Amino acid sequence: MPISTEARQRALALLEFIDASPSPWHAVKHVEQALAAQGFTQLSEQDAWQVNPGGKYYVVRDGGSIIAFVLGQAPIAEQGFRIVGAHTDSPGLRLKPKAAYSTEGIAQLGVEVYGGPILATFTDRDLSLAGRVIVRTVSGFTPHLIKLDQAIARLPNLAIHMNREVNEKGLALNKQTGLPLIFGHAANSEAARQLLSDTLANTLQVSADDILSWDLALYDTQTGSFWGIEQEFIANSQLDNLASCHAALQALLSTEKPQATSICALFDHEEVGSETATGAGGSFLLDVLERISHTQQLTAEDKLRSFSHSFFISADMAHAFHPNHTGSYEPCHHVQVNQGPVIKTNANQRYSTNAATAARFIQLCEQAGVPYQQYAHRTDLGCGSTIGPIMAAQLGIATVDVGNPMWAMHSIRESAGVLDHSYMIDTLQQHYAN
Repeated sequence: MPISTEARQRALALLEFIDASPSPWHAVKHVEQALAAQGFTQLSEQDAWQVNPGGKYYVVRDGGSIIAFVLGQAPIAEQGFRIVGAHTDSPGLRLKPKAAYSTEGIAQLGVEVYGGPILATFTDRDLSLAGRVIVRTVSGFTPHLIKLDQAIARLPNLAIHMNREVNEKGLALNKQTGLPLIFGHAANSEAARQLLSDTLANTLQVSADDILSWDLALYDTQTGSFWGIEQEFIANSQLDNLASCHAALQALLSTEKPQATSICALFDHEEVGSETATGAGGSFLLDVLERISHTQQLTAEDKLRSFSHSFFISADMAHAFHPNHTGSYEPCHHVQVNQGPVIKTNANQRYSTNAATAARFIQLCEQAGVPYQQYAHRTDLGCGSTIGPIMAAQLGIATVDVGNPMWAMHSIRESAGVLDHSYMIDTLQQHYAN
């Protein structure tokens, strides 16, 4: 399978982005840095906004969500908005507020399940901690990003001699008793708590007594890689959905002087329902659209006209066909890795796609010279959802759900195609250019 140098470079950039972004807060920080390097100006929700045609801006909400936009050359009421939405969070394990304790001298970390990960894949992996720690200051408190590079925790499997049916019945882990991680030795729970707080404090070079709270996720320290006989596949954690975030960002950064206002909206909390202040179900995007409209002195009618001219692409990863599990897929909808973006359709509107929005995305692919595929979930299996239906209902904007095909969605280590990432970037660039 011929793979261009550009496609490999884009895939490598994605792997590096994921490796540097083991939490939503790290992902947003790296997006910020990329935007600032390309001349985007940061806006604060606490300040009055002044934005100009052709200007490039971004705003962050609570560290885990970010919206960037390029103000178009044409009147917003006539051209509307070209929006790509994705999410910064991924399913996994999160540290509890009082996480550390000791069991017969073994220091353990209590964790809570975030979203719907494949729990068995977290066993026997080199795990560490990343996220944000809130530290007391003279004037109040401040958040600090933290990423422990070395593996500090592990969830060892029980030996097969004590779980003889594991290969026949699969590995079942009780979420309360089966997931606490081993991270060292401690004579008692107080010593275990001190061991954890000292580790965090030493890394941040602050006093352990000044640590007030944290949002910390477990992450796999193994970095991303290429694989396959022709190195045509990639593997990493969080491809769902940092791959879509990276593609949307790269497309926006490549957009020069668009006619329509181009927006890249990356939200936290999709994996737990989006109904938060920083999630797609919150007010973040609508607030930004309102403030853009206000700065351009749009009337209420002009704003509604602009929405009717707009198009929202919900970009989230899709289920690639797995040859070992043919019965899990809907016939005639076997999407293949490295054969292009996937248009996702569900009659019950778990995806926002309809015939008109699917056709619009197909035309974008054709204009970009990119192949495309169509996916419907097997009818007798429950279908997942995305931010697409949420945004379509909230904004009344024409919306399509798309994503790149991948294997092992919600595993701690997922796989996708080198070519598909490049295809998605090209298609989203075409979306912003139209």
